[in-house]
Amino acid sequence: MLEALEANYGYLFEEELLQEINSVGTCKDIPEGYKLIEIGDYIRSMPLLVSGAIKILREDENGDELILYFIERGDTCAMTLSCCLGQSKSEIRAVAETDTKLIMIPVQKMEEWLGKYKSWQKFILQSYHDRMSELLNAIDTIAFLKMDERLFIYLKDKAMVNHNDVIHVTHQEISQDLHTSRVVISRLLKKLAINGKIELQRNNIKVIDL
Repeated sequence: MLEALEANYGYLFEEELLQEINSVGTCKDIPEGYKLIEIGDYIRSMPLLVSGAIKILREDENGDELILYFIERGDTCAMTLSCCLGQSKSEIRAVAETDTKLIMIPVQKMEEWLGKYKSWQKFILQSYHDRMSELLNAIDTIAFLKMDERLFIYLKDKAMVNHNDVIHVTHQEISQDLHTSRVVISRLLKKLAINGKIELQRNNIKVIDL
């Protein structure tokens, strides 16, 4: 695990902190589609992403989901941090977008390291800043962009976190993530294909205009 830590976080954390993470962290391999965090859960540990990607979603009172952002290698999730430190229930759902490797850090160590290591404090503050920027972008997208523009941004984001311009996703999955109907998504995908932004393949979508 130490080798993975050094590869992903060595430029951020001093050697002593890397050794502590290696000592107390728990390494987990998470398959694509696995639900890591559910709404209403108490969160006892914080994930550091070694590889893969996780999508963060909110749910309305009817049970419909809306994707907020993705977190990738070298990231963590600000909402996880706030729930851990505040000992409150999770208000988000976290699902593995791809096969993912995580190092889980106990909440007690998170608090201890904030006062002990400047690099950890800087990492946590930067993580809050990055996730807040992504939340603002998500709000702007919902408030100011038309659905076809939102859809194309969503497809580009999925292609980037999967490191592949060909993505495997159903129209139903897209409609759930974007909180709209499958019929609307199917119509807009055809429009994007006609405009040369994507190519619709059998069970796949190729993003052309990255």
